Amino acid sequence: MGRVIAISNQKGGVGKTTTAINLSACLAEKGKKTLVIDIDPQGNATSGLGVDKGKVENTSYDLLLGDTTIWETIESSVCDGLKVVPSERGLAGAEIELIGRENREYILKEHVDKIRDNYDFIIIDCPPSLNTLTVNAMTTADTVLVPIQCEYYALEGLSELLYTIELVKERLNSSLEIEGVVFTMYDARTCLSLQVVENVKENLQENIYKTIIPRNIRLAEAPSHGLPINLYDSKSAGADGYRNLADEVIERGI
Repeated sequence: MGRVIAISNQKGGVGKTTTAINLSACLAEKGKKTLVIDIDPQGNATSGLGVDKGKVENTSYDLLLGDTTIWETIESSVCDGLKVVPSERGLAGAEIELIGRENREYILKEHVDKIRDNYDFIIIDCPPSLNTLTVNAMTTADTVLVPIQCEYYALEGLSELLYTIELVKERLNSSLEIEGVVFTMYDARTCLSLQVVENVKENLQENIYKTIIPRNIRLAEAPSHGLPINLYDSKSAGADGYRNLADEVIERGI
């Protein structure tokens, strides 16, 4: 049975989607059958994996509204062994459209349960907010991976996210665990990045990945080409970072 990992942080600009794209691509590179489910209305994980949002027939929006099956939403990405359930802007209104729907917190889980045996990993890219979409991801997931940017306000909002995870665990998904925290956008030239890492390690009683993702211009460029970093610049520091993270994620499940 595949491991389902939700990648979540309600704070924007922390490398959440970058992590979803590149972790999944590196897992696929290592021979793991991987599926990315994009439930962020911005759809950046979709385009970042080479899927043209304008040409897909079915999306995660259609899936949540019950207008399609999960088999009909799965698209091929630019990577061998990596599939994508694409997103679209309509998801932004899904919160309102799902009001009154019975068991609306479990809609995604019901779909994913049908196909999770077909994959080693299912990665869910959540929106940068704690809403019905994110709750759906957490009721579906085995674990939540939290990217944290190495900046001054790194811990801001994190307690709210951890509280939400605990609440979902208590009321909706008793087996949900925190996969771990991964530091992103680390700049070795600044004392601040080092201070943030030390501060989080002191204040957070959670699993923290040894891998730290560096601030890397090639990582920033890759999405505009519709490629993950391991295809865009295989020898870059960003590619090395996400390959190391993929190794750690695989090891934690053994």
